Amino acid sequence: MIKSVCIVGCGWFGLPLAQAMVAQGIRVNGSKRNAENAALLTEHGINGFTLDLSLDEQLDQNQGAIKVALNTDCLVVNIPPSLRKDPDGYLVKLARLKTLIHDITYQKIIFISTTGVYPSLEKLMIEKDAVAHSEVSGKLLQAEAMFSALSHSCIARFAGLVGPERHPGRFLAGKTELSQPDAPVNIVHLNDCILAVSKLVFEPTSNGAYNVCAPKHPARQSFYQQAALDLGLVAPQFIKESGSGKIISSDRLMKELNFEYQFSDPMDMLVVC
Repeated sequence: MIKSVCIVGCGWFGLPLAQAMVAQGIRVNGSKRNAENAALLTEHGINGFTLDLSLDEQLDQNQGAIKVALNTDCLVVNIPPSLRKDPDGYLVKLARLKTLIHDITYQKIIFISTTGVYPSLEKLMIEKDAVAHSEVSGKLLQAEAMFSALSHSCIARFAGLVGPERHPGRFLAGKTELSQPDAPVNIVHLNDCILAVSKLVFEPTSNGAYNVCAPKHPARQSFYQQAALDLGLVAPQFIKESGSGKIISSDRLMKELNFEYQFSDPMDMLVVC
């Protein structure tokens, strides 16, 4: 039974996930990159600790305390890739984390990834369709492999994230001559990410990779125009062209783990972002 969770990376997703775990009576250790922000986590009932995987000196000086914080029943790895800014730094950070946890036995490990591992093809994408179709996707898959090789691990592949401070109306507002007006929208609300990862943590049968994406996929033009108008912004304009795009399937999560989305239709997300 999982009674304690360590969340590496308590940011936009990690913090509300930690708060949801605390509300369920779980002891939560959560990391921030600096001591001041880590201390603030106590206000939310989270045992904050400092962990900056880009600083060897900090890891060496505080390794004992860091390993104590990492030693829980479950580990959630939620480190933003930032691959375009630092393509190699992401894998280096993950390698350092893996070294820190090499002698810890977890009941469950959840690695947060992205649906960026799927190529831009006009087809329904299921978990086995992930392929290194670019330098970025190749590194994402390398990152997944580092943790999928560990016992009791799951990979959660998030689609485009929306929620507080991430209203999709701002994504394309005012832009013109945009392509793929009929392409399906693949997004997911923060609340459903929290529910999905919680399901993976506490469901004993969860294993392997799972897509986390709203099961309905409105057309790109109609969705983003409505999203912009809802905020009183200039609606984006699209060029007329044929063709569509990929659809991210979340069938495995829903069918195998009986998961139900709170926001199955992206249109319903617009009033709660």
